[in-house]
Amino acid sequence: MLNIHEVMTGLAKTRPIFHSEADFQFALAWQIREMMPDSQIRLEFKPFPDGRMYLDIWIRDQEMAIELKYLHRKLEREYDSEQFILREQSAQDLGRHGFLKDIARVESVVRASVAKCGFAVLLTNDPSYWDERRWIKRDSNDAAFRIHEGRVATGELAWLNPTAGGTLSLRGLYNLHWKDFSEVLGTRNYDQFRYLAVFIGE
Repeated sequence: MLNIHEVMTGLAKTRPIFHSEADFQFALAWQIREMMPDSQIRLEFKPFPDGRMYLDIWIRDQEMAIELKYLHRKLEREYDSEQFILREQSAQDLGRHGFLKDIARVESVVRASVAKCGFAVLLTNDPSYWDERRWIKRDSNDAAFRIHEGRVATGELAWLNPTAGGTLSLRGLYNLHWKDFSEVLGTRNYDQFRYLAVFIGE
């Protein structure tokens, strides 16, 4: 069984920062392959032939689905003679919603017996995702979608303003615990990367 924390720890040693989500996706898949040489890995795998869903990473021999998010604040950093320029990403409410939607997506392929299990992984240098103290308003429109340290995500999740979008339904109960990934010295104060990895099983 894949140990996602061992994979992330190994990845951080050689790739503490990424250009984009696609860069993160490829690097993570490569790291899994390095640690599990016999694994059969696919990117952008389509679990339902007649559907529109694509999984970021599919480990065929383990029947495991992995969905990824790479959300970042503005940061410029040179690492190993390579320049990384991350633009400012706002709309953290949509970022949180998107991550919880990834959990629901993996739940759907597990429930359909396409996958035995999976992970939703979010990597970010934006403390507003993990630090509850950075809430501006506790009755904000996206309060149900908060993913700070110690949050338990489960059940029906909806925007406070129903016109903002639809609801999400999580069948499982997920205790959210963040882990350190890397620390880089950049041009802004967002030098620490942390990740959230949620396991979804049968």
